[in-house]
Amino acid sequence: MENISIEHFLIVSTLMLFTGIYGFLTRKNLITMLMSAELILNSVNINFVAVNKFLYPENLQGQFFAMFVIGIAAVEVAVAIAIIISLYRKVRMIDVEKVNEMKY
Repeated sequence: MENISIEHFLIVSTLMLFTGIYGFLTRKNLITMLMSAELILNSVNINFVAVNKFLYPENLQGQFFAMFVIGIAAVEVAVAIAIIISLYRKVRMIDVEKVNEMKY
């Protein structure tokens, strides 16, 4: 951990953020869009923990907020999967491009 600076963490986090944004904007499947949103949330978690470790190592606010985001993300995934399963049972598709056909 001695040779890894905050810039390394921020670079990884930025790459994850832009990968998540790209996946969210270009994918048509709801499951892959959900996975992209999780990538975005995990990049935020890396930022929270890295900035906390390098700027305020005696405090644990970064870890606390990361755990809070993980909890919120778990609830988000549970609700999103339930909605996707319900939608698939009704219209037999989860393609975002066919949103007019998904209306009941």
